[in-house]
Amino acid sequence: MGKLNVTMLRYLTREDFRVLTAVEMGMKNHELVPGSLIASIASLRHGGVHKMLRELCKHRLLSYERGPRYDGYRLTNAGYDYLALKTLTSRDVIGSFGNQIGTGKESNIYVVGGPGGDQRCLKLHRLGRTCFRKVREKRDYHKGRKSMSWLYLSRISATKEFAYMKALKNRGFPVPTPIDFNRHCVIMDLVDGYPLQNVNDVEDPAELYDKLMNLLLKFANHGVIHGDYNEFNIMIDDKCQPIIIDFPQMVSTAHVDAQFYFDRDVTCIRDFFKRRFNYESELAPCFQDIFRIDALDAEVAASGVTKQMEKDIMAELGMLSDEDEDEESGEEEDEILEHNVEEEEDVLEDITDEAAIEELRKEVEAAVNFVESKQSDLEIPNLAPEKTNLGPEPESEGEEDEDDQIEDLKDFNSRFKPFRDGQPRVRQDSDTFSVRSVSTTSSTIAPEVIKARVRASLEKRGKSGQARRQVARGEASAKTRSQRDNKQNIKQSTQGGGIWE
Repeated sequence: MGKLNVTMLRYLTREDFRVLTAVEMGMKNHELVPGSLIASIASLRHGGVHKMLRELCKHRLLSYERGPRYDGYRLTNAGYDYLALKTLTSRDVIGSFGNQIGTGKESNIYVVGGPGGDQRCLKLHRLGRTCFRKVREKRDYHKGRKSMSWLYLSRISATKEFAYMKALKNRGFPVPTPIDFNRHCVIMDLVDGYPLQNVNDVEDPAELYDKLMNLLLKFANHGVIHGDYNEFNIMIDDKCQPIIIDFPQMVSTAHVDAQFYFDRDVTCIRDFFKRRFNYESELAPCFQDIFRIDALDAEVAASGVTKQMEKDIMAELGMLSDEDEDEESGEEEDEILEHNVEEEEDVLEDITDEAAIEELRKEVEAAVNFVESKQSDLEIPNLAPEKTNLGPEPESEGEEDEDDQIEDLKDFNSRFKPFRDGQPRVRQDSDTFSVRSVSTTSSTIAPEVIKARVRASLEKRGKSGQARRQVARGEASAKTRSQRDNKQNIKQSTQGGGIWE
């Protein structure tokens, strides 16, 4: 996994990198990217894409895997390296590739050449190795995501390290100068020195010990703790000046375990000097000696810092700008105004409700008084006829006229508006009804044939509505492979005898 052969980088075409980018985009929401999706994202012909996929798999830039349910392609570490190197080359950041000079539990270090021939350092983050797979326990920059690929975690780690290096370099810390980064690659200046682990003798161990302890306390005063401050991440130049490297694991001094990480860094330095240089000092910084003078952790959103903590830290150090203060004061004024407006609206609603109720009560009282006065002034006679048991009453002439009018209206509707009722339609040119004769015919097709035809037409209609199943061309699909395995098992069972005979 640590080796990187860049020989094929010069022979890959634009379409090859387009296919690699399509696989990278497909892996955002696919564990195995199907060939049809790759062809769709790359906007190339399917046959041509399939040929490129075979060539890329041949050079191990992609890997073709057969899952239990579906098959697809996956981007390898080498393919991810090629994408990053291609982007950095197009930016004129690197012009040549050299040898590997270091290997860690989560990164590889290479020497590269710049466009002007100067030497630079390339750090490839390689999360996912067997020796370091507990990223959820050791890191929290993934923000509690449930499922992540190692390539994505490597990208997050590189982004964090570049941000830390940029902020520390701007504040004058002895760290390598960051140049650029892309995906999981970070480009920085090549440090002219040696790791402290490889140094067996120094002129003044006490002076170097004091420098390292003061530097550790300076980190904490700016709001961050290195978290892995040991002899493997400290470089010593020819003038015996320390240079600190490796920053993805840095945390804020506001982290819940900040004191534990700080004390561990102090213990690592003390144990190393006692073991290597036979030097032991009683002077060592403690967590209570930290005096915050900067908000570097809030600037880079270090692990253990929330948004509210960032505001509190910035306000404590007086680093809030006038615009931020105006925004906060404006938000407070808006809240006060909204509260006052709501109170005024409630008062107005109460006033209007009381006025409306009082007015409605007055109107009801006036109407009741008016009705009572009218009933007292007028006497309404009882005009209803008295009921007797002498038999049916004769119909009046008015009622007969109303029946005649109703019959004429029905006749008019039946002639000119035939769909108003259920009466038969009448022609206008004659007084006779039109009668339509209906003849019944018997079918000569058998009922079984009719049922079969109907069933076949329904099945055909259902199949036409279903989507066609897409099968990867060039490779056996998972379903075909399972069918072949079943046939082979049945064949072996019948040949060997047993229950099948």
